[in-house]
Amino acid sequence: MFKNNLLLISLSLVIFVSCKGDATHKKNQSPKNIILLISDGAGLSQISSAYFYKNESVNYSRFNDIGLIETYSSDNYITDSAASATAFATGEKTYNGAIGVSEDFKPVNNLIELASLKGVKTGLVSTSSITHATPASFFAHTISRDFEDEIAMQLSKSEVDYFAGGGMNFFENRKDNINVIDTLKSNGFSVKLDRLDLFDNIESNNKQCFILAADGMPKISEGRGSFLKDATMLGVNFLSKKNKPFFMMSEGSQIDWGGHDNDFNYLITELIDFDEMIGAVLDYAEKDRETLVIVTSDHETGGFSLSGKNFVNMDNELDQHYSEIEPSFSTGGHTATLIPVFAYGPGSEEFRGIYDNTDIFNKILKVTNWGN
Repeated sequence: MFKNNLLLISLSLVIFVSCKGDATHKKNQSPKNIILLISDGAGLSQISSAYFYKNESVNYSRFNDIGLIETYSSDNYITDSAASATAFATGEKTYNGAIGVSEDFKPVNNLIELASLKGVKTGLVSTSSITHATPASFFAHTISRDFEDEIAMQLSKSEVDYFAGGGMNFFENRKDNINVIDTLKSNGFSVKLDRLDLFDNIESNNKQCFILAADGMPKISEGRGSFLKDATMLGVNFLSKKNKPFFMMSEGSQIDWGGHDNDFNYLITELIDFDEMIGAVLDYAEKDRETLVIVTSDHETGGFSLSGKNFVNMDNELDQHYSEIEPSFSTGGHTATLIPVFAYGPGSEEFRGIYDNTDIFNKILKVTNWGN
């Protein structure tokens, strides 16, 4: 327990000073590939909980280059996922609820559109609907995150080469009677609706997608298994075999949902699942040596904290056991706290310091030159 406390103290110090760079890559080396991992709703306390509740080593500890981001939107101190993901994907501050549009409702070019112009292959994975706010911000342009039918149609015609997640309700049996699965197929996608496939079975496909739930994917506690890690690594392998640079965004959506529900068991199982994906991605990046891995969150959810366990002492006063942890929440919504950023690989030193969430986009373009 006390060893874990020391790890948490060390993590906090590294976030603020980032004094140790990634020695395995040359400074100022440009990455060929980008893997952006988003733990929706996870702040520092959620990440810290892995050090107390995961039975194996925590993969967050493998990062040396660490920073912090501000997350406010253009119209609120506290962002939602749509505005924050739009900041990541476009470098644009916008209003809560906006998907890939500016404050005045104009479409803004996103990373996938810009990267595709350079021949970069692109992919998305989410444990929510693939049309949900975070993944949608990387390919769609709508004035409201609620327009998921429209977002699904835009995805079918987008530059995305690979995706996996839920959201079948927005592709079939729609109110407009349009079957977007047919549109996906006509635009070059091979479509699987029941399970992930083996790499050997999809390697030669031009584009590949997996839509595996009516809306969001099941919880870990409901049997989702290793979908997040497996779908992400299947996508990485699929895109990397195209002999082009690639961009992959994978989101652990349901850490956020556990925070909204103030359900710690839900939160921690999803956070540990996300950490397992981090491990697999870092294993790939360590061998590849041309891939930059960035891990961050769109915002914190739940006002989550790890405090001492409450008890009534001999003087009949409320006190705390500092030898025991009691997870707690202060809200069912989002908060305005700064959010950690972790980076590994060529260009990782660019992500140190404290900066705005729009700078995730700006820094990716800077290290890759995809925007030139």
